[in-house]
Amino acid sequence: MRADSSRKIRIAAAVILDEQGRLALVRKRGTKAFMQPGGKLEIDETPEACLRRELHEELAIEPGRARMRALGTFAAPAANEPDAVVEAALYFVEGRFELKPAAEIAEVIWLDPTAIADVQLAPLTRNAVLPLLPGIDNTADRAGAQAP
Repeated sequence: MRADSSRKIRIAAAVILDEQGRLALVRKRGTKAFMQPGGKLEIDETPEACLRRELHEELAIEPGRARMRALGTFAAPAANEPDAVVEAALYFVEGRFELKPAAEIAEVIWLDPTAIADVQLAPLTRNAVLPLLPGIDNTADRAGAQAP
């Protein structure tokens, strides 16, 4: 697939880690690949507003409870849309949340980044998110810091 001929999909996506350093991933109904929670930006929507909306719709996280830190923008082939590339604004989402699958989400898992052999991962997760994890400082979060 050539990037210059691919359709671009702008998304915002979350990197959520638990106390053990496991990564929260979701699988949408009718798909096989696990990916970051998040979704497509609506017209005139900022990436942060999009992610707050998507986290509420997909995982029942109250929008005001998530503290977000921008990690950058990354591109990868779309997991579920042929001939498309996702351009993802990634955010580290701080806080402890009970993740409840809703909307189009069929399953939520907590992935140990050192044990990924048996899990089908979206290209963005495999190629962009996993390499970022060692550099994410979530020590304040691990110490029990709560999102406002």
